[in-house]
Amino acid sequence: MKFATLARFAAVPVAIALATSLVACSGESTPSKPSASADALEGSDQVSLSKYTTKDTTPIEDIDVTKLGLITDGVISVGTLSDAPPSIFIDDKGNFTGFDNELLKAMAEKLDLEVEFASTDFAALLAQVQNKKFDVGSSSISTTDARRENVGFTNGYDFGFMATVAKTDSDIKGIADIKGDVRVAVVQGTVQDDYVTNTLGLEPVRFADYNTAYQNLKNGQVDAWVAPSTQAEGLVKEEDGIAIVENVINTQNFVAFAVNSDNQALTDALNSALDAVVADGTWSTLVEEWFPGREMPTDWKPGSAAVVVGKATK
Repeated sequence: MKFATLARFAAVPVAIALATSLVACSGESTPSKPSASADALEGSDQVSLSKYTTKDTTPIEDIDVTKLGLITDGVISVGTLSDAPPSIFIDDKGNFTGFDNELLKAMAEKLDLEVEFASTDFAALLAQVQNKKFDVGSSSISTTDARRENVGFTNGYDFGFMATVAKTDSDIKGIADIKGDVRVAVVQGTVQDDYVTNTLGLEPVRFADYNTAYQNLKNGQVDAWVAPSTQAEGLVKEEDGIAIVENVINTQNFVAFAVNSDNQALTDALNSALDAVVADGTWSTLVEEWFPGREMPTDWKPGSAAVVVGKATK
């Protein structure tokens, strides 16, 4: 799949708010109350955000897993979402899966650690990680400067990109058409929420989860949905008369796992494990499995600056 680049937005701040209250994930079609938003990237250097990527990592065999500050020894406790395929979701057998979670499982295996997943809402996830309810947050999290003031992150394992979703008979064909009195859905607390709020200068209709946002577009309660592309791809069905009308790549804020900002030992261990699965081809294999046909941007790669991306093994 090919995507448009974010060149026309490169100089425009993308914003994000950290909601501190838990938003109920109920499946109801009532939108969340608006939350305060802030310009998350104001003053940040949009050219050199790679400064956050480590030059290299500690060899995996040198990691002492008894000193990672885990909530439960030997187990990585992970907060994630249940409704955002193909990245993070619960399958029909009740298992937490998706690209992000399968990658984290492979990383944990490199460290000889178990993984325990629990479902939460995105708006609460980062605060829950920082407050040590979870060791790690797994939710295709874009690593903005504002988020780094509240929580730590690993090196990147994916790039950020977002979609404009609308009905096939709609006049909305992309971000440029979202203006005026267009009713646009977002999931509360996401980059898309604050992009619509701060960059487009609109008041979006905020929902607690991706399924509810999509259903409200489907039934005509909103005119468009600005969403993470992977989540949109997992939900949009042709028979619903809905399509992804525009995809926009943003490699300036890579996607990473969230870790408590004081737990550098765990961050370092996860970075080592990420390099290990990138080098041995596991990362490439999972990309082919979960995002078949997707092209990786030429200006981005996963893991540390030193790691070489291995080829898919199957």
